Amino acid sequence: MTRPIRRLTLVLTLLLMGTLSAQYRGGTPNSDDEGEWHFARLVYEQSSYGRRRGGNSFDTDYPDAEIHLRQGLERLTRIDLGGDTLIRPVDENIMSYPWLYAVEVGHWYLDDDDAAMLREYLLRGGFLMVDDFWGDSEWAVFEESMLRVFPDRPIVEIPDTDPLMTLVYDVDKSIQIPGRGYIQSGVTWQNGGRVPYWRGIYDDDGRLMVAINFNMDLGDAWEHADDPWYPEPMTGLAIRYAVNYVLYAMTH
Repeated sequence: MTRPIRRLTLVLTLLLMGTLSAQYRGGTPNSDDEGEWHFARLVYEQSSYGRRRGGNSFDTDYPDAEIHLRQGLERLTRIDLGGDTLIRPVDENIMSYPWLYAVEVGHWYLDDDDAAMLREYLLRGGFLMVDDFWGDSEWAVFEESMLRVFPDRPIVEIPDTDPLMTLVYDVDKSIQIPGRGYIQSGVTWQNGGRVPYWRGIYDDDGRLMVAINFNMDLGDAWEHADDPWYPEPMTGLAIRYAVNYVLYAMTH
């Protein structure tokens, strides 16, 4: 890459981050278009655990993950799709979105107000998918905030018989969906997270409220769906999971 191109890339990156800051500073949605489903991404504060590469964690894979997942849903479902939304837990507009995505939750922090609003959202029918966190240390950070949301509800393994796993596609829970680093190293895990786990939190009626993708990275598989070096079977599996998740959120 030549020096002028590097400079242009840096300028565009800074402009994007400035735009992101403007969009989520007030905790309001950044998309006003019509549609029955939007890709709603949770904006959260950083935990003291920090982030390996600095900056924020909530915007990892943004916006390519949104773009490619929406393209997949457009091809594979009849959902009336809207645009993308960045939203804070305490924003009352969160109730308008049946499906909420939080990435790198091994670095998040939810205070009591965040937790109370997210709890109300989930108990009123909302669905939260968390993704891309690895190993015991990141699990501990995730669990600390999640316990503020539901101190009285256990995190359990999602059984193979759960409708989430068979709603549209029968998905293979034994496959670990890796981040992009897998391509260089050939290792599908990081931070000690060798085994993938599909866990969740249920309401009193057996509805799954929180889908926990632990030791895997569906967001990277969506983000790199158009990159020839990322394995297509992994992208295909991640999108099939997303189809199940989105339709589950909208029908349960």
